[in-house]
Amino acid sequence: MDISWWGFAALAAAAALVGFSKTAVSGANTVSLAVFAAVLPARESTGVLLPILIVGDVVAVLTYRRHAHWPTLWRLFPAVAAGVVAGTVFLLWADDAAVRTSIGAILLLMAGVTIWRRRGGADSTKATPEEKGEERGDEKSGSEASSAGRVTARSYGVLGGFTTMVANAGGPVMSLYLLSAGFRKLGFLGTSAWFFLIVNTSKLPFSVGLGLVDGPSLLLDAALVLFVLPGALIGKACVDRIDQRLFERLVIGATVLGGLQLLLR
Repeated sequence: MDISWWGFAALAAAAALVGFSKTAVSGANTVSLAVFAAVLPARESTGVLLPILIVGDVVAVLTYRRHAHWPTLWRLFPAVAAGVVAGTVFLLWADDAAVRTSIGAILLLMAGVTIWRRRGGADSTKATPEEKGEERGDEKSGSEASSAGRVTARSYGVLGGFTTMVANAGGPVMSLYLLSAGFRKLGFLGTSAWFFLIVNTSKLPFSVGLGLVDGPSLLLDAALVLFVLPGALIGKACVDRIDQRLFERLVIGATVLGGLQLLLR
């Protein structure tokens, strides 16, 4: 891949942001997605970014592995699998222009969803059953066993699977779902870490089959992955000090600019 030094520097910063987002603010790597799609051909950028995301997922799991809520994960996986298959079918016929437009539209959609969630008053300070030590598990299971709960989980799961396959942009979708389910910061990060490690790893064979992950892309990944760990360490150190509202505003602004740049490119 013919990449300028400025382009590589931008990719390196985006890789560091992947690590930061995995240990501090899940979903912030939508900015990384926009950077990768701007520097590289949009279709190929998804394949280059995927191994970097997996490395970030491994670091996040090692950091927050004890805080995951597995019943929530098992409810989501079947619908996510359907979304991944749908995204794979889309990528079979989509050219670079279609993928670039899709990524831009998805970024703007995710920014809109995040704004809607923040105005709706969703709060990430609630606890999972494990964190509170209360009997919320039974209440949660009873509520989510309802028809409405199943439809909600399936809707988020399919959309999350499709967006993560087409654009590696499932973070904001799953963030909205986990926040609406009442997860506090550690439970949110632990559940999200396991979710994306499993989903992104399962996407790898599809991406290889589509030609998105190959020798040249892995060589570039080998250079960029060195920047993921420092970003993750910074995120871990800052997770309790982050002004969440300010950071979300910055992420939303950068995501909107990235989406518009891809749509108008």
